Amino acid sequence: MHGSHNHSHAGHAHSHGGHSHAPADFGRAFAIGTALNLAFVAVEGAAGILTGSMALLADAGHNLSDVLGLLIAWGGASLAKLPASRRFTYGLSSSTILAALANAVLLLVAVGAIALEAIQRFRDPPAVEGATVMIVAGIGILINAATALMFMRGRDSDINVRGAYLHMAADAGVSAGVVLGGGLILLTGALWIDPAISLLIVAAILWSTWGLLRDSVTMALHAVPPGIDPEKVDAMLAGLPGVARVHDLHIWPMSTTEVALTAHLLMPDGHPGDAFLEDAQHRLAHDFRIGHATLQIEVGDGDPCRLHNGHGNHGPGNHGHPHD
Repeated sequence: MHGSHNHSHAGHAHSHGGHSHAPADFGRAFAIGTALNLAFVAVEGAAGILTGSMALLADAGHNLSDVLGLLIAWGGASLAKLPASRRFTYGLSSSTILAALANAVLLLVAVGAIALEAIQRFRDPPAVEGATVMIVAGIGILINAATALMFMRGRDSDINVRGAYLHMAADAGVSAGVVLGGGLILLTGALWIDPAISLLIVAAILWSTWGLLRDSVTMALHAVPPGIDPEKVDAMLAGLPGVARVHDLHIWPMSTTEVALTAHLLMPDGHPGDAFLEDAQHRLAHDFRIGHATLQIEVGDGDPCRLHNGHGNHGPGNHGHPHD
């Protein structure tokens, strides 16, 4: 149906309810993880300097970047708890996305520094005390694994927490690689093994960082969050009783855990009432984890909606779903 529209603010519904999946409070985990890793960075860095091990220094540099990453993620999560204001009408929840993006960029900078130093070490690798390297890196395995476990339960619901979990889990694996390298140096005496292990550390960091960088960039660009099919959302809205057309559908992340939606629903038979809106918002929250929905009802008895087939009309529902 291609009837005319008018914008009825009485038909504008807004919901904070439903399954918003707000982030759990990981403040204690961030605090403990930061303290443990900062202490270990000091010990590992000192051991790397004393033993001449580039692998230990590389791991210490990586751990230091992770400490900064934990602080950034913690700061983002704390800012997200602040209430909305007249200037920041959504609050500062998007700071969690910025924190994840900054975390990924920080890791890439650390990777570049480690790789450059390791390549230079290949020319003249210094003598390395394999036993000391193994002991220090072994301590790193325990600390990083314990920190990762503190973030495990939130890794599937918050990209910010997932970033912290992945970094700590990767650090445990990297430390295991350093232990292996120290053992090989003891057995073979081959000094090139140490910078080679450093380059393997770089590869591991890049592998674990890529997904975080990709997801944080797409979130910052307001892409539809992973796990939500906009076509299915559009079809659900179009299938609601009395809906003749869906257009100007937008779905975007408000934070690393909250999703927002706006849509215009053409309903020629008139405004369906609050029960219809509550049901639509409940289904969006329950079926798609969209907890912040704004629906505008258009009854089709006035001027055409200026957003129909116009600017910003790029969602899947913008061509409409006519119903007989």
